[in-house]
Amino acid sequence: MPSHHLLILSVFVVASCGLAYELVAGTLASYLMGDSVLQFSTVIGVYLFAMGVGAHLSRYVRDEDALARFVEIELAVALVGGLSATVLFLMFAWAGTPFRAALYGVVLLIGVMVGMEIPLVLRVLAQRRDALREVVARVLSFDSLGALAVSLLFPLFLAPRLGLARTALLFGMLNAAVALWVTHRFRSELPRWREVTLAGCGVMAALSLGMAGSDRLIGWAERGLFGDEIVHARTSTYQRIVVTRWRDEIRLYLNGNLQFSSRDEHRYHEALVLPAMENHPRPMRVLVLGGGDGLAVREVLKYPSVERVVLVDLDAAMTDLFASAPDLVALNRGSLRDPRTRVVNQDAFQWLERTDEPPFDVVIADFPDPSNHSLGKLYSVPFYTMLRRVLAPGARVAVQSASPWFVPHAFWSIDATLRAAGFHTAPYHANVPSFGEWGFVAASLAPGFEPPRSYRVPTRYLDAGTTALMFRFPPDMGPREVEPNWLNTQRLVQYFHDDWSRVAR
Repeated sequence: MPSHHLLILSVFVVASCGLAYELVAGTLASYLMGDSVLQFSTVIGVYLFAMGVGAHLSRYVRDEDALARFVEIELAVALVGGLSATVLFLMFAWAGTPFRAALYGVVLLIGVMVGMEIPLVLRVLAQRRDALREVVARVLSFDSLGALAVSLLFPLFLAPRLGLARTALLFGMLNAAVALWVTHRFRSELPRWREVTLAGCGVMAALSLGMAGSDRLIGWAERGLFGDEIVHARTSTYQRIVVTRWRDEIRLYLNGNLQFSSRDEHRYHEALVLPAMENHPRPMRVLVLGGGDGLAVREVLKYPSVERVVLVDLDAAMTDLFASAPDLVALNRGSLRDPRTRVVNQDAFQWLERTDEPPFDVVIADFPDPSNHSLGKLYSVPFYTMLRRVLAPGARVAVQSASPWFVPHAFWSIDATLRAAGFHTAPYHANVPSFGEWGFVAASLAPGFEPPRSYRVPTRYLDAGTTALMFRFPPDMGPREVEPNWLNTQRLVQYFHDDWSRVAR
């Protein structure tokens, strides 16, 4: 292969690796700190700024040193970028507070180095070819192709199959391989090529050891973060799923946030599901949106009249885990394996737009809290308006609505959003020890929702007295003056973060 072709091909790898580190950092930040829009926006902004700084700094490299500096920077990017996800995860688990500064420090450092690489390659190529215009066109074309390749591979294959740590390590090894290849090919032009080769082999060895031990390191870090034995851990396209066990207690964490404890999840799921089910004389078709753990479906299937349950959850990794792991199947009583249950792994918003399913008697919306805009759309007026189209006459709806104690403006905004979509609402709350006071909204297209006075199915938590109290709000959790949540404003997400900010103070 001609030397200039080798250098142009190296641009493809450089661009691929640079974007991969950016995606890993943004995804890791959204996993660990929430609000994916904010995290990705800030990571991308810092990275692009750093690349500009790097491009400016490259002008201080002499032309005769451009090739040597390119190789050295490539090795530095390989080491820093390859180990970035592992180091950041360990810092989050064991140091806590410096994580954000470390994140942006790593992104800044990688961005500066990647920003220096392309100008240096251009200068090396310009020394070897007369047609500078052609060189620039080819370099920019390969840069774009590398970015496209990684942007497709990262969500579809790399993140769900390898995980973030091993994805970063893989691209670090690619950077190191390019540095070693260029060093070998241009050794006659590199006065210190033996030292550089030795350093490259050392970087490759360190990254290979990291690849071999990354799962053990991350597991060790997560044990420190969660405190209990980790019995299941998966990284999907959408989230990090961790299940822990302490004695007979099972806990589910998504992106580091507790979703349920087996000790008291029955309180949450009975409160979410049973009042709506009891308000329908004979529920036969039930739609569950979210709730990929199958625990809401478990409560639905208590009713003998139920003939069909459709569960729509975005993450196949979640539903597969809770349909296959024996301890989790025991917890949800095999609800996802039940012949009456159909699991659909799609975005609920898109599914509602396109579904041709017959109308449902009861709908249970069990989405995560509206902490970011991708979740906020599932609590919007347009979403609830689409939901109306799949309701049978007399249908009942129940919506998980966050905490009226910790995030009261967010809670009452969900209620206002349902009313703006044409629903009659009955907000209520329950005490779940793992979370405190938790809120729900029951809704229907016609007035007349009544708190149940008895239940046709076995319960562990709910009875007539408990249910009556759930539908009463003390003044400090009472209604707030709030706006409905529209897609173009996403006021609910702002309410949610503002409320939590007040709690933190």
